Amino acid sequence: MSFDYNENPFIVIWEVTRACALKCLHCRAEAQHLRDPRELSFFEGKNLIDQIYEMGNPLLVLTGGDPLMREDLYDLIDYAVKKGVRVSMTPSATPRVTKKAMEKAKSAGLSRWAFSLDGPNREIHDHFRGTKGSFDLTMKAIRHLQDLNMPIQINTVVSHYNVEELKDMAELMEQLGTVLWSVFFLVPTGRASTMEPISKEKHEEVLHWLAELKETSTYDIKTTEAPHFRRVLMQRELLKAKSDRVRTKRKDILGRAPKGVNDGNGFVFISHIGDVFPSGFLPIHCGNIRNELLSTIYRENPVFKQLRDPDQFKGKCGICEYRQLCGGSRARAYAVTGDYLQEEPYCIYIPKQARKKKETQMQL
Repeated sequence: MSFDYNENPFIVIWEVTRACALKCLHCRAEAQHLRDPRELSFFEGKNLIDQIYEMGNPLLVLTGGDPLMREDLYDLIDYAVKKGVRVSMTPSATPRVTKKAMEKAKSAGLSRWAFSLDGPNREIHDHFRGTKGSFDLTMKAIRHLQDLNMPIQINTVVSHYNVEELKDMAELMEQLGTVLWSVFFLVPTGRASTMEPISKEKHEEVLHWLAELKETSTYDIKTTEAPHFRRVLMQRELLKAKSDRVRTKRKDILGRAPKGVNDGNGFVFISHIGDVFPSGFLPIHCGNIRNELLSTIYRENPVFKQLRDPDQFKGKCGICEYRQLCGGSRARAYAVTGDYLQEEPYCIYIPKQARKKKETQMQL
């Protein structure tokens, strides 16, 4: 089946609310304790789900804040599932995450719960989440999922706080029976705007380590805001002379993107009040679903069009032979340089064209 990201996204993220009880250091939403009265209503939510379904029925992820802060959450899930939409959710690990809540979500047809775990112990995770007891609540919630035989996805944000603990995290993924470890690489936006990402050299080291782990782990591994992971996988495949393209060993339960997804390119984010962005980490406002169809914004907005055209990228990303496959994190480029078309600031790779130019200059 052919996917054209110029027409439809592979994944849609809907921030159903910005309310959340946690105080995560890196929160891109800068979550608040109370729900915003401007949130999309249940009727507007159903209309949005209809629009999403009409756009090739992409994967829908309900996020926040904490989605469980919405009383109509299960009704929204039920409505989406009955239309045939695949729905996943990323709730916060708070006392709201009870076994009863999980049973209710499972009955409504939720495909997967995804929990954030940013350290293999209480000290690291609770510090990063800004809330004492978060680690214990998360582990308790995961045990509930295990009891209900629901697929477990774990999201981990890589930062200076935990980069040296990733091997322990990988072992924990095995112990928990995780089906997908989604590894996020920090984008300095929102509350994380004062946080420094790990170095570009460390990025490369972690990406190669993840590629090695992917070959033997019982769970699948994907990255968020690290599209250069695809470049790393490609390089390793070429070195092994097994293939001229990236292949994944195992198929994820919800299905994985047939080609690389990046900010605005196969990916779209809708905020709690209906604002549309290329991703939650790339705060470039492109419209609002209260005034315009989601399909029109995604297909016709100039920002989205630029993001789907790697030939418009600047610096080394614009001349990189991997720009169609990778493209660099557009969100991180924007956060660091103020220009979403600039080169990925945390990629160590030097494109062939740049290397040849340097060699020519040295010979002159």
